[in-house]
Amino acid sequence: FQVQAMMKTMSSGNCTLNVPAKNSYRMVVLGASRVGKSSIVSRFLNGRFEDQYTPTIEDFHRKVYNIRGDMYQLDILDTSGNHPFPAMRRLSILTGDVFILVFSLDNRESFDEVKRLQKQILEVKSCLKNKTKESADLPMVICGNKNDHSEIHRKVRSDEGENLVSSDENCAYFEVSAKKNTNVDEMFYVLFSMAKLPHEMSPALHRKISIQYGDTFQQKSFRMRRVKDMDAYGMISPFARRPSVNSDLKYIKSKVLREGQSREREKCTIQ
Repeated sequence: FQVQAMMKTMSSGNCTLNVPAKNSYRMVVLGASRVGKSSIVSRFLNGRFEDQYTPTIEDFHRKVYNIRGDMYQLDILDTSGNHPFPAMRRLSILTGDVFILVFSLDNRESFDEVKRLQKQILEVKSCLKNKTKESADLPMVICGNKNDHSEIHRKVRSDEGENLVSSDENCAYFEVSAKKNTNVDEMFYVLFSMAKLPHEMSPALHRKISIQYGDTFQQKSFRMRRVKDMDAYGMISPFARRPSVNSDLKYIKSKVLREGQSREREKCTIQ
């Protein structure tokens, strides 16, 4: 899923961050309502767990990395569990590079939904692959959340989750707790490894940097005095906005029609 070509640019005051298009990826998080998708995303971005439940329509986040002097960008699409617009869900799948499918271990219906989603992703991506002649793998993690609950409440056995990934080396199964932060870091580490991305993109393996350091962030010599032995840094883009539907459609159309080799999506401005 890496495509050669132009640079993405984000600006923050006097700061300009150039990320090679081949180092820009989109992670799509899917699953039923109230299974903890946003909680897992929150753990990934800021290491926090929010007790209060707020239904997600669709949230978009962006994180940029400086890893050994090379810039990477990860866009994160946290989707609605209600799927009010099936066409939007299909577009999210088409534009995704890596996937996290989340269900709750105490909810059998949410597990059935993940099985449907897995099938849909494979079908949609297979169709796109046939049209573009791409040979890229499809990294995916199936995530059983809320393993901190008592076994009395469990509705899905571990072997059932493992069976969903047994025939695909690019698909892994984890039982996690976003609340207790159990196995979350390990899950991201494996996902990025399957995607052939730097393992330092995992939450525990890079230094979190504030936007105030943006002007020096992309410099190959960028270092923090207190952590001289660490050469991987991550920074959340606080005002990132989701590329428009039209932008995503053009991106998919260009891939199918082979009108260009670029991976250009709508730019994001950090104010």
